[in-house]
Amino acid sequence: MPAPTSPEPAPAASPAPGTAGAVIEALRAALGAESVRTGADVAARACADASGLQPTRPLALVLPRSPDEVSRALAICHAHGRPVVTQGGMTGLAGGAHPHETEVALSLERMVGIEEIDPQAATLTALAGTPLQVLQDAAEEAGFLLGIDLGARGSCTIGGNVATNAGGNTVLRWGMTRRNVLGLEAVLADGTIVSSLNKMLKNNSGYDWTQLMIGTEGTLGIVTRVVLALQPRPEGVHTAICAVRDASAAIALLRALERRFAGGLLVFEAMWREFVRAAIDEVGLAPPFAEEHDLLVLVEAATGEGPAGRERFEETLGTMLEEGLVVDAVLARSEADRARLWAYRESPYEYQPKLPVFVSFDVSFPRARIGEAVEELRDLARAHWPDALSVIFGHIADSNLHLVVGGPGIEKTMVEERVYAVVARYGGAVSAEHGIGRNKRAYLALSRSAPELALMRTIKRALDPRDILNRGRVL
Repeated sequence: MPAPTSPEPAPAASPAPGTAGAVIEALRAALGAESVRTGADVAARACADASGLQPTRPLALVLPRSPDEVSRALAICHAHGRPVVTQGGMTGLAGGAHPHETEVALSLERMVGIEEIDPQAATLTALAGTPLQVLQDAAEEAGFLLGIDLGARGSCTIGGNVATNAGGNTVLRWGMTRRNVLGLEAVLADGTIVSSLNKMLKNNSGYDWTQLMIGTEGTLGIVTRVVLALQPRPEGVHTAICAVRDASAAIALLRALERRFAGGLLVFEAMWREFVRAAIDEVGLAPPFAEEHDLLVLVEAATGEGPAGRERFEETLGTMLEEGLVVDAVLARSEADRARLWAYRESPYEYQPKLPVFVSFDVSFPRARIGEAVEELRDLARAHWPDALSVIFGHIADSNLHLVVGGPGIEKTMVEERVYAVVARYGGAVSAEHGIGRNKRAYLALSRSAPELALMRTIKRALDPRDILNRGRVL
């Protein structure tokens, strides 16, 4: 009589469709286990961007190596209705890349590389996860300049720059990121890859959907490749810090320099008294002038190589001094001098992270009202948080100001409500270059009308009907 046999074990039941387990299982089957991480295997950098929100571990971290793998991952998440947050350099200040615990974090950190530099078309094509500084260095090596530059250049990615339509230090001359993009490739919510790697300045063939993707913070699609326009490298760049009486004088100086250096004015950055004082007290920089001034402006202009270019720059500032537009000035005589002058403007990167609590604003005002708005913001700080560090600075030529309020006991929501009320009163924008993300979503209606918001929602529903892409950001 044959020995009795044990029954075969029943196969393990597959997770129910739509559940976390089913999504993770499908992602691992499609991309490989090494590209899909969960639990303690999720890197700390994927749990928090630079917005100051509490670190949160996402449901899973997906690390695609190609646009095709991004497509497969999104198709799976779309089929299961699982929300996805896109991540790049994690330098964003608006909470756009900060994950929720139910979301799949899709990081483009492995999608790095310059695919082509075309010297005839003056373009550069790169994968979206490539750091901005890598692109800048490659452009320079090829004899060009990339017209996008921000303080986070070493860690921010070009995909994130495109997604937020980042601004930065040279917007005055080269424009926001949008103006530097000729073509791109993106993956839609359902996994469809759409590609227009256009290199031409003129292409009016139907709707320019590529521009629609720029500045939408990953809510309409995930940018995977970018074609960027390159610029001739400016010759004879000269730098100075100018002291002016007030914001009106700064705007008058800006107009005068634009006329004098038509097309050559590259940088015009404003730094109010409290900002310069913080650079001295918190970072240890030497005072730029013997006398303290209420407003300083960092100026850079390309005036040509050699003594003639320097003479033109110096003579122009001398004329501005004689006319009273400039109260005092210090000029860089070397690269070391230039770095020393730029150190004032970039000082917040050193002390801001050390503040126990801080609120950072990225707002814009109509040029003609910047002076009034700044004085109201300063009054606000003196009245409501007198013991806090409060500084104002920014790209005044582009109407964009940054305000940082930090110190013990700062209540973030109260500060935001008061500052954004001032922004709304002056017809400004609650975000000039950093995006809306999670942190500013509640204030978007202060800068956009109801019909505009309705149109945004219509576009969002059309391209992402299951609302899986960066859910809860922007809208």
